[in-house]
Amino acid sequence: MTVKIISTTPFMDQKPGTSGLRKKVTVFAQEHYAENFIQSTFDSLENFQGKTLVLGGDGRYLNRKVIQSVIKIAAANGFGRILVGKGGITSTPAASNLIRQNKAFGGIILSASHNAGGPQGDFGIKFNISNGGPAPEKLTEAIFEHSKTITQYKIADCADIDIDTLGTHQIGDTVVEVIDPVKDYAALMEGLFDFAAIRNLLQSGFTMRFDAMHAVTGPYATEIFEKRLGAKAGSVFNAVPLEDFGGHHPDPNIVYAHELYEELMSDNAPDFGAASDGDGDRNLIIGKGIYIAPSDSLAVLAANAHLAPAYSKGIAGIARSMPTSCAADRVAEKLKIGMHETPTGWKFFGNLLDTGLVTICGEESAGTGSDHVREKDGLWAVLLWLNILAARKQSVAEIMHEHWQTYGRNYYSRHDYEEVASDGANALMDALRAKLPDLKDTTVRGMVVEAADDFAYHDPVDHSVSKHQGIRILFAGGSRLVVRLSGTGTAGATIRIYLERYEADSSKHDLETQSALTALIAAAAELTEITRFTGREKPSVIT
Repeated sequence: MTVKIISTTPFMDQKPGTSGLRKKVTVFAQEHYAENFIQSTFDSLENFQGKTLVLGGDGRYLNRKVIQSVIKIAAANGFGRILVGKGGITSTPAASNLIRQNKAFGGIILSASHNAGGPQGDFGIKFNISNGGPAPEKLTEAIFEHSKTITQYKIADCADIDIDTLGTHQIGDTVVEVIDPVKDYAALMEGLFDFAAIRNLLQSGFTMRFDAMHAVTGPYATEIFEKRLGAKAGSVFNAVPLEDFGGHHPDPNIVYAHELYEELMSDNAPDFGAASDGDGDRNLIIGKGIYIAPSDSLAVLAANAHLAPAYSKGIAGIARSMPTSCAADRVAEKLKIGMHETPTGWKFFGNLLDTGLVTICGEESAGTGSDHVREKDGLWAVLLWLNILAARKQSVAEIMHEHWQTYGRNYYSRHDYEEVASDGANALMDALRAKLPDLKDTTVRGMVVEAADDFAYHDPVDHSVSKHQGIRILFAGGSRLVVRLSGTGTAGATIRIYLERYEADSSKHDLETQSALTALIAAAAELTEITRFTGREKPSVIT
């Protein structure tokens, strides 16, 4: 193998966000841009020579090109074995499983998750460590620092690898294996859930629809739902991964998966509907005539996990990101298990999972998962819902309403203000932060503020501290406002405002969500002064 040393100059904008580096395709298409970040990642790691690297992506535009770069740079830097999903396709949770199953040093996942794809869309690169989870902040900060001083990268001088055919290739001392990215993941799912019970459910006349959104989960969903569980052909739609996701936004919410939502709300709706996102780590759950908010889904899954074989002995604890509603907290309290509140970003769950403090984790942004991998897992959530439905022999709506009667209902919504000017967004956060010391015991729109803070997380395992993770305003009675800047966008800034109202009275559990949150919406506008700082009169997206 001949190794070429390529001279380069730094790009000063390669700071990873919540989960890796995400930029517009036009940014990644710059000469040396992706290669710089890949080399900076390897230069920030130690003792990987001769070890295994897992590699895959969600199939979006640039995926195939950058996979070849990763292979050649990884070989030049001394990795001994590279496992590549056929066609460059590997979902994020499947990659996490491959890392763990093969005791790999780590993995590189090419994805911008739920962000749009295509030549004018987004692209992303992230590194996952040996436990299968996203790199911790200490490592991503080291990668960023190195990216600002990089002067060269190493790359193997060889032909591109055929990634469309299963088989083994040699680049010097490095073995490159093109593998079936679905097989091992499907086997893992079959070991966690009662496939016989779910198969019986689907054969009983129960109907389901799964929207793969022309993203990575199409092949996985087809194999699992249609081939292994016997859902009728066509239950999985938009099943072929496309570089531009068919021109759609691969974010599984009722705005972008409106076709599925409308079908489930129709007179002839199937019993169950679900969707996943670009890289397969998020999920959308809809029952006949009822949308299940991600925070509620987390709570229901935690409360009923014991119905699946893998969790039959109960769960050790629950973790949720801070902006996620407190619905799961009430489940943890009743089950007498631990409840952990972390910053946004799945990497913060890793230590809790590794030490057995928690079994199930979730984020309001449609991510849920368990200790089977170290990423959120869209298909896992769908399968657990199906297992629960098969065991309880009730509809989604019946399960949800029974849950609210038991625990109360947390009305919840997220209002996103996308691609606002960064200066205005930062000024809004600074101004709101300055108000915090004086908010306690004040009344806003008829609600009394019990506490207000800028959330800081103290990791109970490694004792690291993560500050400025979002502003919390807590009202008497269990309602909350949370305001934070997102780390997943690629243009300008995204302000996310999370609104939560707790309602114990079961006679008030069927209100329309935005109507139920009217006072909180008004309080958020008053406290944040969002129109003054951003010029926006209304959110870009409401979920």
